[in-house]
Amino acid sequence: MTYKWNYLTLTTDQKIKKDELTKEIQLDPVLIELLLKRGISSVEEAHKFLYPSLSDLHDPFLLPDMEKAIMRIEQAIGNKERILIYGDYDVDGTTAVSLVYKFLRKITNNIDYYIPDRYDEGYGISIQGIDYAVETGVKLIISLDCGIKAIKKVAYAKEHGIDFIICDHHMPDEELPDAVAVVDAKRADSIYPYNELSGCGVGFKLVHAFSIRNGLSFSDIEPLLDLVAVSIAADIVPITGENRVMMHFGLKRLNSNPSFGLRGIIEICGLSKKTITVNDIAFKIGPRINASGRMMNGKEAVDLMLASDMTQAREKAINIDKYNEDRRELDKRITDEAVDFVDNRFNIAEHKSIVLYNETWHKGIIGIVASRLTEKYYRPAIVLTKSGGLISGSARSVNNFDVYKAIEACKDILENFGGHTYAAGLTLKEENLHEFMRRFDEISFEGIESKMMQPQITVDAEISLNAITPKFVQGLSLFNPFGPENENPVFVTRGVQDAGGSKLVGRGFHHIKLELVDRTVSEPVQAIAFSSDTHFKKIKEKQPVDICYTIEENRHGGSSYTQLLIKDIMG
Repeated sequence: MTYKWNYLTLTTDQKIKKDELTKEIQLDPVLIELLLKRGISSVEEAHKFLYPSLSDLHDPFLLPDMEKAIMRIEQAIGNKERILIYGDYDVDGTTAVSLVYKFLRKITNNIDYYIPDRYDEGYGISIQGIDYAVETGVKLIISLDCGIKAIKKVAYAKEHGIDFIICDHHMPDEELPDAVAVVDAKRADSIYPYNELSGCGVGFKLVHAFSIRNGLSFSDIEPLLDLVAVSIAADIVPITGENRVMMHFGLKRLNSNPSFGLRGIIEICGLSKKTITVNDIAFKIGPRINASGRMMNGKEAVDLMLASDMTQAREKAINIDKYNEDRRELDKRITDEAVDFVDNRFNIAEHKSIVLYNETWHKGIIGIVASRLTEKYYRPAIVLTKSGGLISGSARSVNNFDVYKAIEACKDILENFGGHTYAAGLTLKEENLHEFMRRFDEISFEGIESKMMQPQITVDAEISLNAITPKFVQGLSLFNPFGPENENPVFVTRGVQDAGGSKLVGRGFHHIKLELVDRTVSEPVQAIAFSSDTHFKKIKEKQPVDICYTIEENRHGGSSYTQLLIKDIMG
């Protein structure tokens, strides 16, 4: 795959600012440049970014309807009304339900939780869920990570004497459900300073507000930040502002004293003796939690996260891990089928997007398959299958193409849809399938430029190898945690050569373990380049090449060393 390297440069104003900040902040000038490229231009902003503090969290009562929500919860507790915590079946939804349920069950016994079945009920608030609430005497439903568009469902609940508090982070329509409270920072009338919270993050703000109102200490809710960190990493929301603060302290909790349930998953992932990172959550912990909702029912993930001891946690984590193994096998088979179809029966040159339908594909896997297609062909991808008499789909996108808006443009022929800029879901009737495919193809053809279909690497700075000192690496570590809108900085070094110890490694010998030097160093720098064996001959011949990479701390056997993670090689 040929990447295009895009270099970020400072504006004239930023260059002036760089000189000012370099005098005031004890940080390498290259790192000052990274701050400016992240929109941080003052000493105060830099301090908040580099040294996150819980005091930087915003007042939860600034969220729309938070006052109403807390008053209704207090009323329910005071009147001994039964409360149902309701959430989506993915990582964000199940962590949110676990967090709010954990908190409220210490205050009231009249509480239950509900996760809809992906296959029988689908995404969001369901009639079956409300019927369950009616049958069990529930008077208040608190929905998390869903509900913002559930106008008819909330009305149905109200007809049965059940109030709703909606805590969501998705984009609302013009009309809001007739709930007691609709807590969502994306509301048009919101004055909340940050609107990129995860669904679990909104749940945390709810319990924070309740704690403030009832004189509880923040230390009572701080342990719940491990769940928030998992949701932020798994739901791929920006790691900026409040999310950065909660992720920072959530990771600390995950690495020091996680809940029994998360500790069970950490053990099963083989992460017990390692420093857990955002990537570990995104690629190891998150998929296992998700596997429960994909293969069986998300309620099992909540059961795990609410485990009261390690025996229970390990037992449930083993079950979840088995679901994940099943999911991986299914994922590979369906991905292979989808790739085969695109390669042999889909004229990729004539399309700027991919929309595939197969009624036999497993609904729990189609989102993963869509991601794989987007990664392989660098086009927006929608994968559809049949479920409950309707067609359900998952969409993934490339940079600068808003797949949610593209799907929204077809809403007149959809039964339901929701999501974000780069990931969305939809449901439609079978008779509307071909029209939807035609329209989406037309929208993507008009909205996607050719350069958007070429994989690109954004380069933050060009440096020589002698710049990578222990002090530089320590300063760079302050930029953690990395994630969307705060990506791990990418550096370029030109004219590097093999120091003599580079070799092919891994199964099939497709990866290169590198020892590199340039004109500024004599001691080799360690590096790893995955799936880059085509460059090996040139490197062993000591031909100079240009590399772009991120800088990692590789921990192994109690020791650590700096390693370059090569993203691309040119020359």
